[in-house]
Amino acid sequence: MDTADATVRPAAPLAFRPATEADVAELVALIESAYRGDSSRAGWTTEADILGGQRTDPEGVAAVVRDENSRMMIVERAGELIACCQLEHRGDHAYFGMFAVRPTLQGGGLGKVILAEAERFAAAEWGATEMHMTVISAREELIAWYERRGYARTGRMIPFPYGDERFGVPRRADLEFELLVKPLG
Repeated sequence: MDTADATVRPAAPLAFRPATEADVAELVALIESAYRGDSSRAGWTTEADILGGQRTDPEGVAAVVRDENSRMMIVERAGELIACCQLEHRGDHAYFGMFAVRPTLQGGGLGKVILAEAERFAAAEWGATEMHMTVISAREELIAWYERRGYARTGRMIPFPYGDERFGVPRRADLEFELLVKPLG
């Protein structure tokens, strides 16, 4: 086939939906692939150099799915899970976490679209006036990405849960989380 005659097909549209307990195993696999191990190195969000072990587990993801104040948002393209994020309603603000995009799809603008939809949902459905998140302070490139999307560093640090392997096995002694905040609407 002559490539000059080939038609470029646009990517299938994104579909957003709340996760169910049937999605838990696939969500855990996606989150792990985006942050830990060699598979995460295909993307830019890897934490493999600073943390080993697990990023999450089935119990933690299932707890978010079951929590009436939370929503685990699934992002699909052509019926295939490609991304997810956690939203938690905390009164006047929402918390954003467990954000994962399939490593081979990172860097193409998908994250911006998903983050914007999460912000829209939190404001429209919960009346949230701010979005909060915590990011490992050593992840300067990731923090800069969020800053370009309107998030501000607060300087408020939260200790990393050293000794609790549910959050990973630290490869450094200086890990802590920084609270980032963005006004919504």
